[in-house]
Amino acid sequence: MMSSVLVANRGEIACRVFRTCHELGIRTVAVYADADEDALHTRTADTAVRLPGASPAETYLRGELIVKAALAAGADAVHPGYGFLSENAGFARTVLDAGLGWIGPSPEAIEAMASKTRAKELMAAAGVPLLAPLDPDAVTGADLPVLVKAAAGGGGRGMRVVRELDALGTELAAASAEAESAFGDGAVFVEPYVEHARHVEVQIVADGHGTVWTLGTRDCSLQRRHQKVVEEAPAPGLGPDVELRLYSAATAAARTIAYTGAGTVEFLVAGDRVHFLEMNTRLQVEHPVTEAVFGIDLVALQLRVAEGGTLEAEPPPPSGHAVEARLYAEDPSRDWAPQTGTLHRLSVPGVRLDTGYGDGDTIGVHYDALLAKAVAHAPTRAEAVRRLAGALERATVHGPATNRDLLVRSLRHEEFTSARMNTAFYDRHLGDLTAPAPDPYAPLAAALADAHGRSRFGGWRNLPSQPQSRRYLVAGEEHEVHYRHTRRGPAADGVHVLRTGPGLVVLEIEGVRRTFEVARYGDRVHVNGTTLTVLPRFPAPGPAHAPGSLLAPMPGTVVRVAEDLTEGTPVRAGHPLIWLEAMKMEHRITSPTDGTLSSLHATPGQQVEVGTLLAVVEPR
Repeated sequence: MMSSVLVANRGEIACRVFRTCHELGIRTVAVYADADEDALHTRTADTAVRLPGASPAETYLRGELIVKAALAAGADAVHPGYGFLSENAGFARTVLDAGLGWIGPSPEAIEAMASKTRAKELMAAAGVPLLAPLDPDAVTGADLPVLVKAAAGGGGRGMRVVRELDALGTELAAASAEAESAFGDGAVFVEPYVEHARHVEVQIVADGHGTVWTLGTRDCSLQRRHQKVVEEAPAPGLGPDVELRLYSAATAAARTIAYTGAGTVEFLVAGDRVHFLEMNTRLQVEHPVTEAVFGIDLVALQLRVAEGGTLEAEPPPPSGHAVEARLYAEDPSRDWAPQTGTLHRLSVPGVRLDTGYGDGDTIGVHYDALLAKAVAHAPTRAEAVRRLAGALERATVHGPATNRDLLVRSLRHEEFTSARMNTAFYDRHLGDLTAPAPDPYAPLAAALADAHGRSRFGGWRNLPSQPQSRRYLVAGEEHEVHYRHTRRGPAADGVHVLRTGPGLVVLEIEGVRRTFEVARYGDRVHVNGTTLTVLPRFPAPGPAHAPGSLLAPMPGTVVRVAEDLTEGTPVRAGHPLIWLEAMKMEHRITSPTDGTLSSLHATPGQQVEVGTLLAVVEPR
C-alpha cells in the first residue's frame, strides 16, 4: 500500500493527482522549478522539493533529480502525470531501480510504444489497421499531402503538414529540430495526411491479472496546431461497426504489449475507415470526460493497479455525455500567440474545473499555455454542450488574453452542435470565430466605474459638470466615451444610468436593464467578457523602428535562425526567418515582404521580450 506519492510533473495534472491522493489518505510530494516556487501545485502538496533552474531541461526533464527528490521526501511511489517524462522508459526504470513504485505501465510497454514507427510495426503485426509510413526520399506529388511527425513525444510538437513537394526537405528539418528540442529525440517519419478525418480515441485500463477495460470513445477533432482544444465522450455519430473495430483494435494494442494501468489508443476515423495513430502510455489531458461518463476516478484506478489490485470483470456502464474545453492563455486571432502575465481571477461556475492556477498566480514563459479544463456532463450531448458554453460565457477570466470567446463560439457553431466537425474545423472557421465582438457599452461602464472610484462623493454633484471623456483600446480599436455629472448623478446620452460603483454599473438601454461587472488592474479593465486598455490623455512617445522591422510578438527564446541568413541575404514574403519558442509552442517569424535582410539581431538561445527587435527587412 502506498503512503506517499511524488508527482513528477507540475500545474494542472499535478493538482489533479494530488486531489485523488488526498481523498485516499495518501501523502503527496511536489517537485518545482524556480519559476514554480509559488505555483498552485507547489502549495497544494504536503511536501515540495526544489529542482534548481527554470527551463524543463534543467528541472522536470531531469529524471535523476526527481528520483533523488522522491527519496529525500520519503515518497514510496512516483506518478509521472502527462508530458515531460511520462512516456520515458528510461525514467520508469530509474524509478524502479531506486526501489520506488511506478504508477504506470512497465518500462517495456512504454518502450514498445515510445517510437511511433516501432508502434506501427507492432500494431501491423497484431492486425490493427493503420497508415503505413512513407519513405521521405520516395514521396511524390501523388502522395501529397503528407504529415511529418516526430517519432517520440506528442502534443503536436514536431508535426508538419506538407502540401508542396519542394517544402518537404525544409519541413523535415524543422520538425526534427523541434522534436530534438522538445523530446531529446530528433527522429521523424512521414505518413499520408488524411484530410477531414476525425480524431477518435479509446480509453483503456488494464490490471496485472489479464483484465482490460475499454472505457468508450472520445472525439478530439477540434484541434489547433495538432493540439486538442475541445474533447467529448462518447464520440458522436459512430456506427456500431466502427465502435466495435475501435474497441477490438485498442484491446489488441494493450494485450500485444502486456499493458497495465491507464492508457489511450488514438485513431483517425474517415467515414467507416479506422487508422491507428499511436498509443499514449499515460493518462490523457482529456481523461475527465471519460470519468464523468463512467462515474470513475482514473487516477484512483491507476493507483489500484500499481498496488497490484484487480479490476472488476466489466467496467461500470456509461451514462450521458461529457464535453471538455481547454482554456488557454493565448490569442487565437494572432496565430495562437501565447500570453503571459498575472491571472488576477479565474472562475467558471457550474462545471468541473481542473486547473493549476490560483487567483493572483503568474503565467510564465517556460511552460505550456493551458490555464484550466472546464468539463460539463449531462444526459444528452446537446445539454452538455449548452451547459459548457453557458458556463464559459459567464466565466470570470481576468488577466492575459485567452481563447475563452473562441471556445464559446466553437461550442455553439452549427458544425459542432450537429457533430459534423473534423480536424480541419479551425482551418475553415477561425476567421469567423475570432472576429472581434466587444460589448459596445463596455467602455461607458468602465468609464462610469472609474469615475465613481476616483470621486469622493461617488460622482454626485450639486451642479451640472462639464462633459467628461475617457479613451480605451478595445479589440485593437480606440473608443472614446463621454458622460457628465448631474444633480441626479452621472448621465450619458442614449442610456439611463441606474447605478454606479467601482465594481458594478447598471444601465437601462432602450428599456432593457443591463448589469456590468467591472474590475480594473492597472491599465487593463475587464467588463463582463470584454477587455479594455485605458489610453492616457497624452500618449508617451514610443521607440521608433525602421520600416520592415521584425519585432518579437511574445516573450520567448530564439531557437533557430534560417540557414545562411546573414545581412544582405535576399528574402521573399512569407519566408520563415526566425523561430521562437514560447510556452512549449514554436512560432515562425516570417518576412513581411520581398526584400533584403538589412540587419539581424536574433541569435539562437537569446531570451526576448515582447517588442524586441529581431531583424529588419528592407523592401525590394
